[in-house]
Amino acid sequence: MEKMTFGSRARGALVAAARGLGIAVAMLPVSVLLITFALVSLGLMPIGIGLLTTPAVFGAVRRYATRRRELAEEWGGVRIVAVYREVPEGAGPWGRVVTVLGDPQTWRDMRWLAADLVPGFVTALLPALLVVYGIEGLALPLGLWTVYADDPYWYAFVPVSDLPSATAAAVLGVGFLLLALRYNRTLLLTHFRFTRAVLGADHTELTERVRVLTETRRDAVDTSAAELRRIERDLHDGAQARLVAMGMDLGTIEALVERDPAKAKALLSQARRNSAEALEELRDLVRGIHPPVLAERGLGDAVRALALRMPLPVEVEVELPGRLEAPVESAAYFAVSELLTNAVKHAGGDRIWVDVHHAEGRLRVSVTDDGCGGARIGAGSGLAGVERRLGTFDGVLAVSSPAGGPTTATLEIPCALS
Repeated sequence: MEKMTFGSRARGALVAAARGLGIAVAMLPVSVLLITFALVSLGLMPIGIGLLTTPAVFGAVRRYATRRRELAEEWGGVRIVAVYREVPEGAGPWGRVVTVLGDPQTWRDMRWLAADLVPGFVTALLPALLVVYGIEGLALPLGLWTVYADDPYWYAFVPVSDLPSATAAAVLGVGFLLLALRYNRTLLLTHFRFTRAVLGADHTELTERVRVLTETRRDAVDTSAAELRRIERDLHDGAQARLVAMGMDLGTIEALVERDPAKAKALLSQARRNSAEALEELRDLVRGIHPPVLAERGLGDAVRALALRMPLPVEVEVELPGRLEAPVESAAYFAVSELLTNAVKHAGGDRIWVDVHHAEGRLRVSVTDDGCGGARIGAGSGLAGVERRLGTFDGVLAVSSPAGGPTTATLEIPCALS
């Protein structure tokens, strides 16, 4: 390992002091304001105002905590895991409040805000204090001691009242600077580790997260097995049966071509139709596994092609400045296909609108129809299958479908664009 030079150590100590000072200066007003707003908002709950303000206030707390996690990883290499409960799409004020206040991570954020006022503030400020106090000690024999009104002025444990005592204080100041040189980065790292201890998700929540991921992966395996069985069944009942029939027809034609040319000609026509139908079924089967347009042109054009095959008018709006990963594209495509099929079969509407866009690291697709409404995600429904498919990628499905319509199904998948 390359040995650090004095210059690199000094730069590291100063950077740690500046970063710690920035955190300390910002945390006091921000933490006090957020705690105050949170308490006031909770106090306004009985009269209904808190139903509107609480999600916004705790959302601000979440964003502030998220920013501190980002700084901990960027400046200290300390990764802080958080598991937040997502507010359901289309939830009302009461639903948002229940989700936010029922989230253990919300109260962990609030506990961290309170802890940040004292131990968090001190651990963030210490690197800067060592540097500033050390510089003050060096400045005392240069005449700074004459400025102080106290006689003597205590610098740490040294009473400064004249030049010799100021010189002794300067020696002590060098010691503080050496401590800063050696320990400033460690002190800032200690602050971030303290933040992780208070702010990070506990073992129970991480275990729950693993359980959810295990279930979604199991659902993905079951779905894949069912898909393979469907493909096998389609091949057996469709193309394979037609090819067998075509082979039998060709054998009969071979026997009749000399004795009954007219009959042989009719059988040839039948064999040609069977071959065309078998080819079409194979194309449909391949398209159902992975549509060529999806592989060649991406999700946007694949959804547009899908819309053209629907019996109802479908308006598609796409805003994707890049390509998604192939598994995400495939999952999103078949989810949209299922949502469109459900809308055509069950909604009883006249038009469908599809909106596809990517923002803030998430793919978001909305499928809206002007039908009768009443759609629900339940066991055995196509929507439940879509939800399981998306769960494999940590995606979610939300359905807003009041009686009388309209119905909007929105899917979100965290992903990046190439």
